[in-house]
Amino acid sequence: MTYALNKNQLALAVSCALALGLMSGAASAQSNPTKEGYVVDQRGDVVKNGTGLCWHTGYWTPALAIEECDPDLVKKPMAKAAEPAQKLAAAPVAAPKPAAERVKLNADTLFDFNKAVLRPAGKDALDAFYARTKDINPEVITATGHADRFGSNSYNQSLSERRAMAVKTYLMGKGIADNRISTEGRGETQPVTKPDECKGAKSAKVIACLQPDRRVDIEVIGTRK
Repeated sequence: MTYALNKNQLALAVSCALALGLMSGAASAQSNPTKEGYVVDQRGDVVKNGTGLCWHTGYWTPALAIEECDPDLVKKPMAKAAEPAQKLAAAPVAAPKPAAERVKLNADTLFDFNKAVLRPAGKDALDAFYARTKDINPEVITATGHADRFGSNSYNQSLSERRAMAVKTYLMGKGIADNRISTEGRGETQPVTKPDECKGAKSAKVIACLQPDRRVDIEVIGTRK
């Protein structure tokens, strides 16, 4: 009788240990928030620029926002329910928060060949873009520079970064805070012209054909006022 009792106790202890292990594993999995949508280093930390802004990947969306980088876009936990005595008082109805909006400009009129100085037509395009977004409270503004295929990879990378910075400087002159605008360069890696277009060696005709590749993609994510 004593042996049977110890055997049942042993089975019960094993079952409890397995249950606790599963619960612990589930809690551990839930405590590791995903950083999908952000550039991370070898340690798994999010990469940030000199102003402390996190780098987004090309497929980042507001739904992938994390508290560390975009706290205004992260859903906050629901407030604790009011005590019974407080339920008698009518709570004010909060106005619904506007949905995030995404506005994008492929500014292919911004720069001349091999230049990072804004053209007059480029400034006009940025002015029109700014006017369209004046009623948006910006959470994130991203300026991504691009270059055409002429030149070395390293040179085009540097050129694309300088073009993005030129756009940021212009928008800062409109009153947008520096820490709201992040910049990056993609060099010649993301052309909008097709492979069978603009064929041939460097010439005035080919350079003109590649004008759409000399651009900065500007993206504003925020809420309507």
